[in-house]
This record gives sequence, C-alpha cells and structure tokens, in this order.
Amino acid sequence: MALQCGIVGLPNVGKSTLFNALTSGKALAANYPFATKDPNLGVITVPDVRMDKLAELVNPQRTVPTTVEILDIAGLIKGASQGEGLGNQFLANIREVDAIVHVIRCFDDDNVVHVDGSVNPVRDKEIIDFELGLKDLETVEKRLEKVARAAKVGSKDDLKAMEVLQVVKKHLESGQAARTLLSELDEDGKLLVTKELSLLTAKPTLYVCNVDEGSIHAGNAHADALRAAVAGEDAQVIYICAGIEAQIADLESAEERAEFLEMMGLTEPGKNMLIRACYSLLNLITYFTAGVKEVRAWTVRRGAKAPEAAGVIHSDFEKGFIRAEVIKYEDFTTLGSEAKVKEAGKMSVEGKEYVVQDGDIMHFRFNV
Repeated sequence: MALQCGIVGLPNVGKSTLFNALTSGKALAANYPFATKDPNLGVITVPDVRMDKLAELVNPQRTVPTTVEILDIAGLIKGASQGEGLGNQFLANIREVDAIVHVIRCFDDDNVVHVDGSVNPVRDKEIIDFELGLKDLETVEKRLEKVARAAKVGSKDDLKAMEVLQVVKKHLESGQAARTLLSELDEDGKLLVTKELSLLTAKPTLYVCNVDEGSIHAGNAHADALRAAVAGEDAQVIYICAGIEAQIADLESAEERAEFLEMMGLTEPGKNMLIRACYSLLNLITYFTAGVKEVRAWTVRRGAKAPEAAGVIHSDFEKGFIRAEVIKYEDFTTLGSEAKVKEAGKMSVEGKEYVVQDGDIMHFRFNV
C-alpha cells in the first residue's frame, strides 16, 4: 500500500530541514521564503522493532520493511486560494496526498526570518486553514452548481449529493474543517467528500510543532497554545526539533546516533514518532510474512480481511484466496520458531472473513 504524506506549512518554518532529516534528501533548506518551489519526494522506511526481532529469530536472506512516501510541498501564504505566491501549485500538490503533516514553527530565533514577522503558531495554523477552507468552498460550490442542474430531472443520487454538499458548504462557511464533519455523514457522503471531491480540509492532519532543543520533551508556550487551538479537531500533535533530526541524519554510524540520542535524552529519533503518528492517523496496521528467504512487513487498513491483505502482496493472492495461516507475533517470539508454534497448536487457519490484526504473521494459500 503506497502511503504518501505531504509536509505543509508557511514558508521558512523548517519543512525542508525536516524533510531532509526524514529522507536523507537534498531539498534546499534556506533562511528565506519560497526556498522550496517544486515538491520534493522522498521514501522512508517504517521503523518496527517487531521486524527486527523476527529477523533475529528467522535469520532470513533479506528483510524488507514497509515504506512511506514524504512530499515536501512549497510554502503557503495568505491569498494562496486565489493563486497568490505558489498557492495554486501548493494546493494541487496537497490534493494528491493521503495525509497532511502540518509543520508549525514553535521556537524563537531572531536569526531565522518569519514570513509574517513574528512567531505565532495559532495565527500560522489559521492562515493555512483559511486558505484550504476557501479552496474547498470553491470546490463544493462548483459541484453544487453541477448537481443542482442534474437534480432537476429527479435523480435520487443527485438529490442526495446536493443535500450533502449543502451541509458541507455550511460547515466550511462556519470556518470548520471538513474532517470534523465526516463522523456525521453516511458512507456515500464520506466518499463524496474524501474521494470524489478530495477536499483539502477533509484529509487526516498531523500537527508537528518544530520546537527548540530545550523544548523537545515537554514543549513550550508556543506549542501549548497550538495544542489548545486544535483540541477540538480530529488531529494529532507531536513535538519535533528539526535541527536535532538534521544532526541525527548527518551521523554516519548507528553507534554515533545512539550516543547522540542518549546525550539529548531521547530514546529514538523524532522521525520514528512521526511515522507512527502518520500510521495511526490513517488507521493503518502492519502484518508480516516470515521465511528463510525474506522477512517482510506489509501495510493494510485496520479492519482489512484476509483476502484484502493477501492482495497487497499480489492481486492473484486475493482472487484465488483459499485460506490464511496465522501466527500471533507474541506466540512466534515466545516460542522462537514457526515449527514450535505449530507443535504448540498456536497457528490458526482462517478464512475469508478473518480480520487481520496488527502484528499478525501470515501465510496465504491460494489457487488461480
């Protein structure tokens, strides 16, 4: 499953520095607005200690983690929804991503220019929310015009779509993000908002407070203000110091990185926390395949059934699905091998209705 998160924010808030740290990419990170004009795409592996443990037990020829695509999108300014700055380009790029990673400056530094002259994370968030909301409102109004004409001939689907669009329009006009309305819509309404219209404010959002080194553990007044401002949203907030992440990325050996993390009082890089937060945001889980040739992690939506999980490996696996042999991660690691799991009667055989659980180790039987 290809997962793509778009890093967004005002110009010069640390987006490209964070992108480079996450991906070891070469996006231009400079102290002036619009250093990033074109989106930069990077791929990062998803850290998972469970795969490391499985590899230790199985000793495969190779291990293959699952990955996440990160898109560093050009900075947004006031008026973007009307095409100001790089607005149209920004909004076109963000429409294609699965989730938004909204980086907000939450540190004071007179040497780093702020596009609006001062550090105010709540104001910065509202600027982007306002521009995304205006663009969504424009999208909804255009679709309403089209559906209203079609509804005149009495189509039930068009009449229903018109009702949903009117509700969404009112919600957006009140200044609220479309994602806060999704729980009140039926499945057809959700699909209209998230898939057909791909509304920007309907996308799952993670707020990343880019803090100074001294605030990485508990945050600061800027981060507290932002957290309070988004308390009513269906969104997550994490603290990351892009500067620390950049230093970690520059270290060549695992030993050096471990020493640096210990010195900073951290147990892992912030990027690991960010990736896990994105997974949670998109309601994703991981299952594994484990054999002497390969231990591999696979990504599926929470609630996916066994045939769908098989289809992530290959479409033929889903089409010809017969059954899935399932071992729980805890059983595998406790007993030490697949053979011992089978001896203990801990391997289950599941059919098409089995709902995959996070950490399952699976082997599929199929016939095409």
